[in-house]
Amino acid sequence: MNITDALVAFSTIDADPEARDMMRLSLFDWAACGMAGAAETDFAGFSRLVLQQGGTAEAMTLLGSTIPAAAAALVNGTLSHALDFDDTHFAHIGHPSVVVVPAALAVAQKEGLGFEAMLDAALIGVEASIHVGLWLGRDHYQIGFHQTATAGAFGATLATARLLGLTNCETRHALGLCASMASGVKAQFGTAGKPLNAGLAARNGVEAALWAHQGMTAAWDGLDGPSGFGDTHHGSAQTEHLATLGNAPWHILSISHKFHACCHGLHAMLEAIAGTAISRDDVKAVAITTHPRWMSVCNKADPTTGLEAKFSYRHTAAMALSGISTSRREMFSDAMANDPALGALRQKILVHEDAGLSEMQAKVQITRQNGEVAEFSHDLAAPMRLATRREKLQIKARDLVGAEMADQIWAAIASDDFAGLCLILGGSKR
Repeated sequence: MNITDALVAFSTIDADPEARDMMRLSLFDWAACGMAGAAETDFAGFSRLVLQQGGTAEAMTLLGSTIPAAAAALVNGTLSHALDFDDTHFAHIGHPSVVVVPAALAVAQKEGLGFEAMLDAALIGVEASIHVGLWLGRDHYQIGFHQTATAGAFGATLATARLLGLTNCETRHALGLCASMASGVKAQFGTAGKPLNAGLAARNGVEAALWAHQGMTAAWDGLDGPSGFGDTHHGSAQTEHLATLGNAPWHILSISHKFHACCHGLHAMLEAIAGTAISRDDVKAVAITTHPRWMSVCNKADPTTGLEAKFSYRHTAAMALSGISTSRREMFSDAMANDPALGALRQKILVHEDAGLSEMQAKVQITRQNGEVAEFSHDLAAPMRLATRREKLQIKARDLVGAEMADQIWAAIASDDFAGLCLILGGSKR
């Protein structure tokens, strides 16, 4: 089976109930991240220009305006990734929800559909994006492509195709059209260009499916054929995982939600440090060991901006050892990145790689002033009960948008109230 055949068949299957429960939590997490991200001033000019273009009022934005669905997906995808606080899947190292959810929300509103249709489409799109990421393989990511944007665009396309009720033929054309648009590079990490990657991918998915629905054609093998997307973007065309597409367990069940406001590659290390009781004044040296892949992603040695600090082992470790909360987004400021005390502590921290660790594991060795050595480790793959995850996400959401707003969002999602959710996210109930 090739990837295109598998995706087309998958686009219309019944959603798995357990996977749907996890998608509901990711929707809640996305909503809180998006509402908080909408306040980021770095994106004010970008958002203003998109909104000024106007067009048919089809879908809400996190800024309160109602604009065409594709433009809404662009704005909401970008703003909800502004904090880099949304979910991650380590199977392919991508942020699935931040691309797929904005696309599904926008098109469901455009088509006048309900909560269940939107949630199931988002779930299908998220799961599909992970499988496309697995199909592309780690070489695609390692060479510099941003899987959130590339694999994510195809997930957004499939979610939109499902909501529009595309035929198998139209869905193939939509995937082919997406193959000419999917893009995004890791060079943008640490800049506003990274969230834009997510927004562009969401918009691309919506447009590809809408165009195919209107009769536009494309290569049926634009994703996996000769000179197609995989061929030209360092895809490894791994297909073993396709046999599990649509079968239990779904990949979304092993999704990882962020509980620190920085790159997910840093979280295992930060969780390991959370188990220490060593003050920074007692630290003589720190050795962090991580998977080699993170060395080029989140190992900025001496960040000078808050955005860069989100991609720095040394800086975030210094924050954690200093008792500064890495779960609070306001702590990742330019002033904090240039704090002299943190800068001095950073100089005591070294980062090493070990291919024997998984991408979800980290080890921390702390040498105290008296020469004693303490070792700590953490694995993000450790199981977490759904109820525990929900509680942690509710705490996170309340910190991001306030207790009253967080509770309103969860109440709408828990009761399948799509209209109410859109009113809250669009500002009418704030």
